[in-house]
Amino acid sequence: MRPHIKVNDMGHLTIGGVDAVKLADELDTPLYVVDENRIRERYREFYSAFSSLYPKVEIKYAYKANTSLAVLHILRQEGAGADILSEGELYIARKKIGLEAENIIFTGNNKTDRELELALEEDVIINIDAVHELERLIGICEEKGKEAKISFRVNPSVSPMTHPHLATGLRKSKFGIHEEDVIKVYRRAKDSDYLRILGIHMHIGSQITSTQPYEEATSKLFDIVGKLKRVLEIDLEFVDLGGGLGIRYERDSPYITPTDLANALIPIIKRKIKEHSIEEPTLYLEPGRYIVGDSSILLCRVSTVKQTPYKKFIGVDAGFHILLRPVLYGAYHEAVIANKMNQEPVERVDIAGNVCESGDILGRDRRLPNVEAGDVVAFLDVGAYCIIMASQYNSRPRPAEVLVRDGKYELIRERESVEDLLVKQRVPRRLLE
Repeated sequence: MRPHIKVNDMGHLTIGGVDAVKLADELDTPLYVVDENRIRERYREFYSAFSSLYPKVEIKYAYKANTSLAVLHILRQEGAGADILSEGELYIARKKIGLEAENIIFTGNNKTDRELELALEEDVIINIDAVHELERLIGICEEKGKEAKISFRVNPSVSPMTHPHLATGLRKSKFGIHEEDVIKVYRRAKDSDYLRILGIHMHIGSQITSTQPYEEATSKLFDIVGKLKRVLEIDLEFVDLGGGLGIRYERDSPYITPTDLANALIPIIKRKIKEHSIEEPTLYLEPGRYIVGDSSILLCRVSTVKQTPYKKFIGVDAGFHILLRPVLYGAYHEAVIANKMNQEPVERVDIAGNVCESGDILGRDRRLPNVEAGDVVAFLDVGAYCIIMASQYNSRPRPAEVLVRDGKYELIRERESVEDLLVKQRVPRRLLE
């Protein structure tokens, strides 16, 4: 079991010192539960792993993993900046969380002109993903008469050895500028009167569980930094290594810690700095999943137990509209019966969601105790890419979210009502006649 998830004297699952069955009874299901202390613990673990070995380190939390406002404020208190990808994330980071512009890097691919204009107006770092985007930004800067702070996202052509949908640093990936074009784009930026070059960026993928891809990509990236110094006399203020460090979804799955990663990368970085005679840049890191992934559980209630001639299904009041990863990636989330934690598994079942799709299976061939209607199923490690991906498919309202800490809980997201499903819709008057 995860260190912050325990079993109490009643045989119930607890998280953050709160009985999960009590939460399900009092707040209804489905329900996302977030452990505040676990987020703080993981952030500090990640930051200290690198800052203990390198003097200038900044964490830019990857907003796309989870943008629940309470979570973002926790990370702001811890000192995290933001890696953002959209107009919405820019608004949240600046207007709702109150981060300073210099603590935000706007990456994202296929940015619209509106997004570039807003990023320029807010004075955040714009991380350029394509040559065409560079030219559009220069045009916008000239029109507005305003300087942009920029970096470039480089594609290092490295396989992160992860799910194909999560690999962003491959040669054929849609992301980033390839090495053969790097000098060209930095020269173009240097020649512009409206761009201030600050750094360079890469992000090779997500749910990475080996240091080897990071080592290869980091070595390549710092060779490019050296080339920029040698050819264009550009000294970069920061080098952004991206994020992507994985978590252990299954108990025996491969796993590396932030300390493992820092121990592997910092010697390479120091060696390359010396080899290329470059000034020591600030190191940016963009963890998302690692910080929030195992902080949360999803509680749902068993509504139907269905035995067919071929398989037994445990039907719950949740579906892929609120837990998409199993369907989208074939991802595994450990499932336990929160009110029967001390009972031994006696059968193998599929946990079926309530969305009207054959693929809506949240857990296949899971060994569980005898499951009955009314039992509470808890899916673990749902803090990243789960509530953020939730939808209203099948006209089902999105769930509530609660924050737990030291035996107490606070509601941080209200459960949607059926009226919320329709709040932005408009019907032409002629159709009502």
